[in-house]
Amino acid sequence: MVKASNSRGTTPGPPPGTRILVIGGGYVGMYTALRLQQKLKHELARGEVEITVITPDPYMTYQPFLPEAAAGSISPRHVVVPLRRVLDKCKILIGEAKAVDHAKRTATVTTLATAEERTGAVEITYDELVIAPGSISRALPIPGLADFGIGFKTVEEAIGLRNHVIEQMDIASSTRDPAIRDAALTFVFVGGGFAGVEALGELEDMARYTARYYHNVKADDLRWILVEASNRILPEVGEEMGKYAIRELRSRNIDVRLETRLDSCEDRVAVLSDGSRFPTRTVVWTAGVKPAPLLAATDLPLNERGRLQCTAQLTVVGVEHAWAAGDAAAVPDVTSDEPGKETAPNAQHAVRQSKVLAENIVASLRGEPLKEYAHKYVGSVASLGLHRGVAHIYGRKLKGYPAWLMHRTYHLSRVPTFNRKARVLAEWTLAGLFKREIVSLGSLEHPRAEFELAAGGSGKRPGHGPHTPSKHAPHNGPDSGPHKRPGEGPGGK
Repeated sequence: MVKASNSRGTTPGPPPGTRILVIGGGYVGMYTALRLQQKLKHELARGEVEITVITPDPYMTYQPFLPEAAAGSISPRHVVVPLRRVLDKCKILIGEAKAVDHAKRTATVTTLATAEERTGAVEITYDELVIAPGSISRALPIPGLADFGIGFKTVEEAIGLRNHVIEQMDIASSTRDPAIRDAALTFVFVGGGFAGVEALGELEDMARYTARYYHNVKADDLRWILVEASNRILPEVGEEMGKYAIRELRSRNIDVRLETRLDSCEDRVAVLSDGSRFPTRTVVWTAGVKPAPLLAATDLPLNERGRLQCTAQLTVVGVEHAWAAGDAAAVPDVTSDEPGKETAPNAQHAVRQSKVLAENIVASLRGEPLKEYAHKYVGSVASLGLHRGVAHIYGRKLKGYPAWLMHRTYHLSRVPTFNRKARVLAEWTLAGLFKREIVSLGSLEHPRAEFELAAGGSGKRPGHGPHTPSKHAPHNGPDSGPHKRPGEGPGGK
């Protein structure tokens, strides 16, 4: 099945009857493969079908829980779902698809082993292709953003941001320079969607609680700024609930700036389009996503926004044996009266599309008719911090504690596996009984630093020198972590 550019990369053994290749281990990739192994369990047992999942990480991240992981309410391990455990009948290949030649039914893939073997990328052949690589952060060419911006799409970024915020409070507590103190205690979030608002709400809550343990840092010393280019935040919950969310944030002294853009963040100074300038060591970028670069490296048809052109049956337009859903796919919305309207690229649709996609693949293999994906958007829920939230579900509007409770209940019901549900519920219960954890573990990102220092290395622990920011802090390089995950989560995220 796998063959490299030379014979050393060839895997021996007879090919299976039907090879299904799933590119991506996010919502669509995991749920599609899970449904396929359930529907095709007999064929898998007989060796008539083989399902291979290519994913950069051995887990699926449940993104709606990232803000709570950043706030310390949930352990990072419980925000992710191990693919090898859930997809035990599938072959999991940790790697990255670089190109797809569907005409030849091949995908070019790099893995952890290809760099060690130095044999180049391998080619994986397939009969049926599910392409669901998700999206990446849509970073604009803003001066300083690539050097100092922090993303919020992965569990690594969420935990790194938590460590970074607490470290800034440590810096502010120990410095004698008022300018450094003010910059350390100023946090700028760009993007008023679910990721930005929920991350800001949870982290502000966490930092406000943490401040009580500092002798010279008060909660009111921290400055939080939300920058949104449009005239509203959280558009998915409706105008009324969006306005309530703004009032709620401002009541906590969070500076919400609408119709405002980030023009620059060079030299650790956030310059906004309204002329404001804020020295800051923290710029969190959550201003949207764009399709994964892989889509441009395929011979499959794309629309003007770079997404795969799909039918309502979740097949790729104009080709056979290619399927797509989620962020990567432009799927017609058959429930809408508006001509040409597509389903929103969020996980509420992605999870439901994956079920139809898997069933259509099974139907195709068995010569049965395909069905269309039809699902009306039921609404959205959003957390604004502990015991605060907004919701617009089935036309009903909730705010405050009831909305926050619905947010938790909804996402607990949606997180995959009973194991994860039980662990998350247990952690929420314990969090209600005991005090928050306020520890920064930024040194975990440099586990060899102490030994290198002892062994006569540079003599300076990475991330702890005066001019050497830690890995999770803004630094000279791309955003503080990879961007691999799809949409922003169920309920419009």
